[in-house]
Amino acid sequence: MPQSNVYALIALASFAATLLVSRVVVRIQKGEMPGGDLWVLYLRTLVGFLFAAAIIYGYRALFIPN
Repeated sequence: MPQSNVYALIALASFAATLLVSRVVVRIQKGEMPGGDLWVLYLRTLVGFLFAAAIIYGYRALFIPN
């Protein structure tokens, strides 16, 4: 499998994980899941890192040659 395809798959997985974690954050804020303000802060930080990884791997898959 070409390296750019691997980077594209990692980017998609990172973006999917971003969506999953942000859904958990919303459910915690609504009170549907246990957790407090510290958990929300931690998970929002994780969302930022996952989104940054998705952008970086997507850029690498599109614009960096093999």
